[in-house]
Amino acid sequence: MIEELGIRDLGVIAEATLPLGRGFTAVTGETGAGKTMVVTALGLLLGARADAGAVRSGAKQAWVEGRWLVPDEGAIADRVAETGGDVEGGELLLGRSVSAEGRSRAIVGGRSAPVGVLSELGEELVVVHGQADQQRLRSVLAQREALDRFAGAPLQEAVSRYREAFTAWRADSAELELLRTAHDTRVREAEELREALDEVEAADPQPGEDVELAERADRLSNLEELRAAAAQAKALISAEDLGDGAPDAIALVDSARRHLDRVIDHDAALSPVAEALQSAGFLLADAATELSGYLTGLDADGGRELEVVQERRALLTSLVRRHGTSLDDVLEFRRGGGLRLIELDGDDERIEGLEASVERLTIEVDRLAARLSELRTEAAARLAEAVTSELGALAMPDARLSVVVDPHHEPAAHGRDQVSILLQPHPGTEPRPVARGASGGELSRVMLAIEVVIAGSDPVPTFVFDEVDAGVGGAAAIEIGRRLARLAEQSQVIVVTHLAQVAAFATNHLSVVKGTDGQVTSSSVRQLEGAEREAEMARLLSGLSDSASGLAHARELLEIAADRAA
Repeated sequence: MIEELGIRDLGVIAEATLPLGRGFTAVTGETGAGKTMVVTALGLLLGARADAGAVRSGAKQAWVEGRWLVPDEGAIADRVAETGGDVEGGELLLGRSVSAEGRSRAIVGGRSAPVGVLSELGEELVVVHGQADQQRLRSVLAQREALDRFAGAPLQEAVSRYREAFTAWRADSAELELLRTAHDTRVREAEELREALDEVEAADPQPGEDVELAERADRLSNLEELRAAAAQAKALISAEDLGDGAPDAIALVDSARRHLDRVIDHDAALSPVAEALQSAGFLLADAATELSGYLTGLDADGGRELEVVQERRALLTSLVRRHGTSLDDVLEFRRGGGLRLIELDGDDERIEGLEASVERLTIEVDRLAARLSELRTEAAARLAEAVTSELGALAMPDARLSVVVDPHHEPAAHGRDQVSILLQPHPGTEPRPVARGASGGELSRVMLAIEVVIAGSDPVPTFVFDEVDAGVGGAAAIEIGRRLARLAEQSQVIVVTHLAQVAAFATNHLSVVKGTDGQVTSSSVRQLEGAEREAEMARLLSGLSDSASGLAHARELLEIAADRAA
């Protein structure tokens, strides 16, 4: 239940606080005063699409805030907690801002949240009926949803079981159809994939092989240059290959060490230098040995090896061009392609399994759909009887409502049923679908009657009605008011109305008052009691708040409402 609604800079409303609370709240006001902005504000709190055009002229943003009374535990509190918000002491604060540029921001339990969260919470908190929603009752979908709400938990459980079977049946049927229609294509794909995989398997590429081959090719391509450089370096280190008695590096270092050894006794500071020269001699000897080994190991037939390496590189390059941009792509193709080939080769076995599954699920879907039809047909009779009784109390004493369930349709997510609500306004007339046979006023009363009946089996915390009394007046309007008051015994009811006959039954009367400074229209909201309420009722009746006859009629209506409520 929404306890209080705050509005700032929305439409013509500069700032207003609406005390709502339990029972039946009527919102009235002159045409253009901004009554519809109350419904717009509630819509924003329930996740409706933001419209920058709703921001009050000259304002930077519109802001709406609602204080709701909800259980501390349950689905609503859990969803709020998921967003990081809190339900404190049974109170939930929801907020929504809309900037003049169209940007929107939502607040849930004191924390920013996606606007979609408001929509999710709204489904649990409020049912809104505007004139567009009355027209929606003309749709087949809305009529089936109304019947399903009335049928309650047994039907919802049956729908859940049916939907699970239907989803599996539809998925298996779609896969079976795909496999059958694409059988030839998949066979060709398997053949081509097998050939490609055979080619890759024959080459048997290894991770990092392309890098290793590139390094080997570079080495083999420069084999003579490497041999000459290594030989010259060895000769310079070791004098065995040098002519003319030229000194080598080992001899020079050894000679330097011997010079120091002759004088080292005179200055110990030369000892580390001598040791370094001795170590250098050892290192040079090791280097000479390694160069000898390197020269011995150089392949004399490097040209043949280079040819083999280049052929291997060309093969790998060819595979890369066909299966990706790198050798890693080829390796991934071999892995993934193998799995895909297993899948394709198993088509026949998969088709057999799917055929058996679809056959089994078809029987299950038919059985569960038949159960849905039984439950809906039984509920349809009860709903028709109860709504017909309500219509009699809504100044349609001769009207009869019937709800027809046609189970002979293709299976869908909701079952096989198409639900039609038919209205017979008068005896002797043929029942006609409300989509074609009901006037605007009749449709308003049918919708209200359905909500009153459904509320008994599927209660909703809050109902919001915008112009539910459109197209009616007189005795019918009084009965609408009485039925709204009855609905308010179980749920919070908020009604935007222009009829005194409806407003008279409200336990909380709010008036949207229009003001202007000559340039900008600005509206506010006042809670009416006593004489002020009588004056507003008189204005609704006669257009004049101080009309003696209007005031008398207003008092009479309030007395009628009080007597009938009692």
